[in-house]
Amino acid sequence: MSIRKATLNDLNSLTSLFDSYRVFYQQESNFEGARSFLKERLINEDSLVFIAYDENIPVGFVQLYPTFSSVGMKRSWVLNDLFVNSSARKKGIGEKLIKKAIGFAGETGAKGLLLETGQDNVTAQRLYEKIGFKKESNYFYYFSL
Repeated sequence: MSIRKATLNDLNSLTSLFDSYRVFYQQESNFEGARSFLKERLINEDSLVFIAYDENIPVGFVQLYPTFSSVGMKRSWVLNDLFVNSSARKKGIGEKLIKKAIGFAGETGAKGLLLETGQDNVTAQRLYEKIGFKKESNYFYYFSL
């Protein structure tokens, strides 16, 4: 199993994974839309994606977006997307992808790595806490259009 930074050369493999990720979250499959979205992210360097291969088969990815802490005067990273194909789950690939993201955040001198997950996603919560993430209890998060 190998994990590497995704490039445009990985676009087809990454698009297939990303489309499956969106379907997992009850979105309609849209391969061309997913491809366009990812291509724009990669070209504009809006995000960073690590892709996992198991015996040269793409099996998962993690996508990070940069943000900044004004108070801390440092960059932080948002772990926005994490996905492992159902056929490759229970092999530690998700954990390895997260650890790769944590390592990258450290290498870039980031203040930290932030992620969010649904209250009902207990499996993911257990993994995040196992790795060392702490559930935030000091802040409320608001969202508006």
